[in-house]
Amino acid sequence: MSVLKDKKVLLGITAGIAAYKTASLVRLFIKLGAEVKVIMTPASKDFITPLTLSTLSKNPVHSTFYSKEDENELWNNHVDLGLWADYMLIAPATANTLSKMTNGTCDNLLLATYLSAKCPVYFAPAMDLDMYIHPSTKQSLDKLQSFGNILIPATSGELASGLVGEGRMAEPQDIVSFIENDILSNLPLKGKKVLLTAGPTYEAIDPVRFIGNHSSGKMGFAIAKAAANLGAEVFLISGPSHQKISHSLVKRIDVVSAEDMYNAAHSYFADVDIAILSAAVADYKPKNIATQKIKKKDATLDIELTPTKDILASLGAIKKQQFLVGFALETNNELENAKGKLKRKNLDAIVLNSLQDKGAGFATDTNKVTVIDKDLNEKSFQLKSKVEVAKDIMNEIVVRILK
Repeated sequence: MSVLKDKKVLLGITAGIAAYKTASLVRLFIKLGAEVKVIMTPASKDFITPLTLSTLSKNPVHSTFYSKEDENELWNNHVDLGLWADYMLIAPATANTLSKMTNGTCDNLLLATYLSAKCPVYFAPAMDLDMYIHPSTKQSLDKLQSFGNILIPATSGELASGLVGEGRMAEPQDIVSFIENDILSNLPLKGKKVLLTAGPTYEAIDPVRFIGNHSSGKMGFAIAKAAANLGAEVFLISGPSHQKISHSLVKRIDVVSAEDMYNAAHSYFADVDIAILSAAVADYKPKNIATQKIKKKDATLDIELTPTKDILASLGAIKKQQFLVGFALETNNELENAKGKLKRKNLDAIVLNSLQDKGAGFATDTNKVTVIDKDLNEKSFQLKSKVEVAKDIMNEIVVRILK
């Protein structure tokens, strides 16, 4: 899965012949799961039609502050557009627009939006050879980068004038790859490896029955995605769960029992930087597993149970450089029990949630957690979606491992 999935991309198009390539550019962003809105300078519509771009982006194309033909139409709010975007790309960026961006000239909707944008701004120059190498253009390129804008360099090739040289806008696929690689290189967990356990474990009684719990795996899967979105390579060890995940940085390892999860966790632990054990592992398992289905009888059925291996404690006993995080689902004396578990199992942090909190716990789409670190610093969060809770947890981990 691309780092651009679910991101909001604002594409600004200026009046260069390379504008015809923006149809392919929009399609590539959409294919990667991004949401795209387009702003065109009025003159750029001579090179590609707004209809083409609105059809491909599935959003209206903006070009002017308001419609002169419809006096009742609301104005296009450049501030809202600038705040909406996660990333802004100006492609092609002509010499004229580069000069205006450099000097703060604000004579159209695109430039007003650029000046209002709070997100990273990428720009892909496109112009003829002599224009590209002109000192004024070089000055614009240097100054725009000094503002924090990100240059996607022009390439060499045949230009609209018939000359061959530098000034050709990078190809759409190369532009998208450049942005993806730039985003990845700036993610805080780039190059880090994360081990994560999620879901329940099933402990067999006989070939058809098991001891389990109500864990759905939603919280663990949300954390796996949040970690991957921060650039980490994630090894997700999941007990039986209907949850799905699709991300190029997540490797899913399916297991069934606590013993399976123990073995899988130990096989990956030595090579990871962070381990987050959110799985609801069964504390006990049948001492003897029947080889045939146990027949129902009128008499009561007694099953002798034996403890499962404590995965979290076993990793805490052997950890070296790893940042180890556990979970505590409590029903009473929550903070006291969580802090005891934190110390007893040699953890770096523990995530506490309580079944007493409405909307928290198993099989819900929300959770309410408190993160406690090894110095007993506590940070509590309000009830949120598990997706947002996962981001909060990962942000707390990032702050501690990067300090």
